[in-house]
Amino acid sequence: MAQTARNKVAWVVFIFLAIGIGLYPLAYLFASDDFGVLLSKSPDLRGNAVWKMAFYGHISFGGIALLVGWSQFLKKLRAKRLQLHRNLGKIYVVSALLSGLCGIYLGFFATGGIVPAIGFISLGIIWVFTTTRAYVAIKKKDLSLHQGMMIYSYAACFAAVTLRIWLPLLTIVFGEFLLAYKIVAWLCWVPNMVFAMLWVRKKGLNLA
Repeated sequence: MAQTARNKVAWVVFIFLAIGIGLYPLAYLFASDDFGVLLSKSPDLRGNAVWKMAFYGHISFGGIALLVGWSQFLKKLRAKRLQLHRNLGKIYVVSALLSGLCGIYLGFFATGGIVPAIGFISLGIIWVFTTTRAYVAIKKKDLSLHQGMMIYSYAACFAAVTLRIWLPLLTIVFGEFLLAYKIVAWLCWVPNMVFAMLWVRKKGLNLA
């Protein structure tokens, strides 16, 4: 009974964070160019049209992916509203791929040099790869591979949430944004992948 209650609380927190951070990009619609992560970017970079398009594409489609992705893990939705599950899944896949590709490009301009750059580029590649495999798997009716890859895909997507949890904490601990940013470029997603691996194993999903 206690385990069930804890699971429900965990799901509520998980969904709350996904929706909250999923809506966060809306703040950029009403802010100037010196808001949020843009504060760490040079004026020249912020003025680059291609970079700016990639940035807003990344946060906008990433927000959509966060907002709809969690619903894919609801068993009741799949059982009772299968078509809705499929439609939301298509929205997630398109949004994740667009955001992920933009994220890979943005990674080359990451604040702090090569360490955060490799971290964010790796995250983008993993997100695009697992999302693509999940989509191909369901088209081939390989449900086990689809479910497993979706777990990994959303774990990568959820890095947007864990980044915003870790970054302020690490900045306080180290008293320096740049060092915190270099660490969080990896910390925001590597533990997520470990959690996803454990979840996949627990469910006994075959990813071969």
